[in-house]
Amino acid sequence: MNELVLNDVKIENLIYEIRGKQVMLDFDLASLYNVETKRINEAVRNNPQKFPERFSFELSNDEYQNLRSKFSTSSSTNNHGGRRYNPRVFTEQGVAMLSTILKSPIAVQTSINIMDAFVHLRHYVTDKELRISNMETKIIEHDRNIKLLQESFSKLSEKQKVSEIYFNGQIFDAYSKILDIFKNAIVSLIIIDAYADNTLLDIIKRLNINVTIITKPNNLLTKQDIEKYNKQYHNLKVKYDNTFHDRYFILDNNIIYHCGASINRIGYKTFSINLINDKEIINALLNKVI
Repeated sequence: MNELVLNDVKIENLIYEIRGKQVMLDFDLASLYNVETKRINEAVRNNPQKFPERFSFELSNDEYQNLRSKFSTSSSTNNHGGRRYNPRVFTEQGVAMLSTILKSPIAVQTSINIMDAFVHLRHYVTDKELRISNMETKIIEHDRNIKLLQESFSKLSEKQKVSEIYFNGQIFDAYSKILDIFKNAIVSLIIIDAYADNTLLDIIKRLNINVTIITKPNNLLTKQDIEKYNKQYHNLKVKYDNTFHDRYFILDNNIIYHCGASINRIGYKTFSINLINDKEIINALLNKVI
């Protein structure tokens, strides 16, 4: 499946700019998740602390009327009639949070596809195009921009390889790959590494997300190191658990990578980094960690 197309709908065409934010409508998300719209809004009502305004908000009357005038040929035109209240919209972070509540295989995979579309727009659509209108659909109409999107998606697909191997001495390449993986996390990152040390702190300090490190007690990462780090960056939580042998990176509670070497030993011996696709393994590990 093309990661930017789902159910024959180009996800980019369902992303709008409202209040200066890229957002998706509740009924479009419901259609992609294959659930009723009320299920989406129930998730917000039942978990208000997980959906601050920067994650999700309800449209005003003017915003909704202006947006309806901009609808093109998307599935939205067939789903918004007869509502008693204005739609709720979700930012990229809101979609990531929604996937942690709608726990199902289709919800996880759909959220990954949607977030890929957000990332694709953010990286490859020019600032001028983003400012065309805070309510317009992101439709690229001429051949030059269509070609640019195709080339950009090709580069993105190459970057997101399922498995990669690094040989002795490839320290820089390995660190770059790990940093690229970490940067794809939108809300949270869990790092499982029994031998975590200050090397890992130097990497995560560049991330503006919540980070949890799971490592064994009495290892190379001292309580003093953690306290000094959090006095400046305030985004780290450390849990001690000596039942893990392998290393894992968990992005936004739904994407998991397996890493064959501890981060402080990257480049010393041959190892590989693999994206885990087996849903049973993913769910089992999430149930163990979360």
